Amino acid sequence: MECASSGGIRVGKGVLHMGKTIGIGVQDFGKIRTKDYFYIDKTDFIREWWKSGADVTLITRPRRFGKTLNMSMMQHFWSNQFAGRGDLFEGLSIWKDEAYRSLQGTYPVLFLSFAGIKGRNYQVARGAIIQTILDLYAKYFYLTESDALNPQEKEFFEYIRPDMTDEVAAASLQRLVLCLSRYYGRKVIILLDEYDTPLQEAYVYGYWNDLTAFTRSLFNMTFKTNPYLEKGLLTGITRISRESIFSDLNNLDVITTTSQKYESAFGFTEAEVMEALRAFDMTDSMEKVREWYDGFHFGHRTDIYNPWSITKFLENKKTGTYWANTSSNNLVSKLIRESGPEVKTAAEDLLSDRSITSVLDEEIVFDQMDGNPEAIWSLLLSSGYLKTVEVSEEENEDTLYHLELTNLEVKKEFQRMVRRWFHNPDTHYNDFIRALLLGDIGYMNLYMNQVALQTFSFFDSGNHPSEETEPERFYHGFVLGLIVDLKGRYLITSNRESGFGRYDVVLEPCNEQDPAVILEFKVRDPGRERSLEDTVKEAQKQIRDKRYAESLTSRGISADRIHSYGLAFEGKTVLIG
Repeated sequence: MECASSGGIRVGKGVLHMGKTIGIGVQDFGKIRTKDYFYIDKTDFIREWWKSGADVTLITRPRRFGKTLNMSMMQHFWSNQFAGRGDLFEGLSIWKDEAYRSLQGTYPVLFLSFAGIKGRNYQVARGAIIQTILDLYAKYFYLTESDALNPQEKEFFEYIRPDMTDEVAAASLQRLVLCLSRYYGRKVIILLDEYDTPLQEAYVYGYWNDLTAFTRSLFNMTFKTNPYLEKGLLTGITRISRESIFSDLNNLDVITTTSQKYESAFGFTEAEVMEALRAFDMTDSMEKVREWYDGFHFGHRTDIYNPWSITKFLENKKTGTYWANTSSNNLVSKLIRESGPEVKTAAEDLLSDRSITSVLDEEIVFDQMDGNPEAIWSLLLSSGYLKTVEVSEEENEDTLYHLELTNLEVKKEFQRMVRRWFHNPDTHYNDFIRALLLGDIGYMNLYMNQVALQTFSFFDSGNHPSEETEPERFYHGFVLGLIVDLKGRYLITSNRESGFGRYDVVLEPCNEQDPAVILEFKVRDPGRERSLEDTVKEAQKQIRDKRYAESLTSRGISADRIHSYGLAFEGKTVLIG
């Protein structure tokens, strides 16, 4: 961290349609096309996907990257419910291909979304999935009046009730696809949007095992043992491990942010952004837009922009953290908040505009994520918080990814997330920061003990807290709070070499008016120290013996400007000296 009018415009293979009205939040393809809203042509995705040999495709992209709009586009193209609506695609890339014109509106399509399925317990989440299934059966109840279905197939509709068993629910979508196939005489295309939303909620709120058992049966019967499936397409943010919910689903083609397939199908390329700015007479904003919103990397494409942020910028004519404010970040926040010092130190580096290096495992096993840095960085990459700036191979054949925060908008949201952890009004965190810089030991002790009592249980208890590890983890997280509140005023480092050892935290001032600060944290060892006062003395002694101040004096900071503090803690009791 350092101090301080409608029509078509050709863009690459597609066409940029410049309706002057921006349909903010409109994710219905038909509505966008009918009302001539601003739209960037992504219909090449239809051709790419259809030509692929995969029976079922899972595509992961960050939130607000056009996943739902593209799924709506797929529905409007393939579904026989939109037969004869080729006008929606006139002027778009796909409509230039005669072979695909003849395919529009020719397949039965089952389209469902899990985007709104959220709950703080398993019963609520399961109930929401059941309701989605009930709504689909109500929509297609007319199938029961057809002679194309036999009596047993019609009878199954009677089992679809709010109190249906897990076995009936697991078979429900497969049976509905069977009925659609019988009725229309063709296999069925299944589109499932935001498949992982309920699963992320299940992890955050602690009912992961129950929900994965339920969805595993549902997904396997729908996508694996389904002879009436033509092709399936799922979208989401994360790639949840095959073992968790896709066991034995060998026909699944998984496309993550590092995959080369469909690189520009989701998000705007820089060329598309530039043409959009030109159409709205805003080309002079390109550098600012690039600084704020560029940086997403999909496959080999390094010029991808977030569509939501760009459209909001076009509407408001000013930059802002639009993407960051679209939904809660419960999962990302939970994982970093409850992580160990290694993750928090790396997060400090990210906020200081430095890169971190890690092996990645894009197949996320949520119930094994606690304390696993590789899984956390993989999740942040798939969620759009991180970008890959370099990939290197190690001698042991591990692939190392060099990662940075994606862009300025993401960095500001990351900072805001950290700030929210500490700015509980009851903790008086800002008062502690002021006391720290003023050298007011009395105030520091008063407020830090309040912070410890009120914040430990929320901030950094983890799933297996202990009095020995909890305080250390808390204070490493505390460093993140310092970074945010003192940004531009201090350079903050932790766990760095200085003198003969590694200090815990050093705050180096950016101007001569502020003091430098060294913090050393110690948990009381009852076998060696009779009291917390002794532990404080040990921390102060370590600062002197290890010469931690050398990293500051070597930069010309005089000894009288360096404040050194020992922070001793035992459980939730803190003593600073």
